[in-house]
Amino acid sequence: MNIRLSRPAALLASLLPLAALPSGPAVAQQAPRYGEAITLQAAQELARIAREEARARGLAMAVAIAGPAGDPVLLEVMDGTQYASTAIAPAKARTAARFRKPTKVLQDAAAAGAVAYAGADNAVALEGGLPVFIDGTVAGGLGISGGTSAQDGEVAAAALARFKP
Repeated sequence: MNIRLSRPAALLASLLPLAALPSGPAVAQQAPRYGEAITLQAAQELARIAREEARARGLAMAVAIAGPAGDPVLLEVMDGTQYASTAIAPAKARTAARFRKPTKVLQDAAAAGAVAYAGADNAVALEGGLPVFIDGTVAGGLGISGGTSAQDGEVAAAALARFKP
């Protein structure tokens, strides 16, 4: 059976997946706190590790690191990286830091119809951005771009797993 929704009803239906996302005061208490910004030295080390992970996979990528407010700390672009990645990687780093969650969470929510993420705070809902935690607080975000979204996420996760601030 096909059901055709009016425009307001269709909009409401597209927002229903958001209802399944946690909200309210309990979530605010569970969200990780922002901390001191990642230092340039630590960002350089994280970028070095990310480049190694990209090279090991035969990928040319842009690596961006942002502070907890999403402001840029570092951008490194490997030779042969597609030009679009120089804008996408910093946007992923900013999104991961400001939202305090992996950009894959936003990608999955958007794919499920949660239109609220589309354009919210210039968020990028593509895998490859991860928050950087130091001493249990969000010190920034790591953004990787240059492969598929899944490859970007894989390189970001592998780099953070090896990173010892």
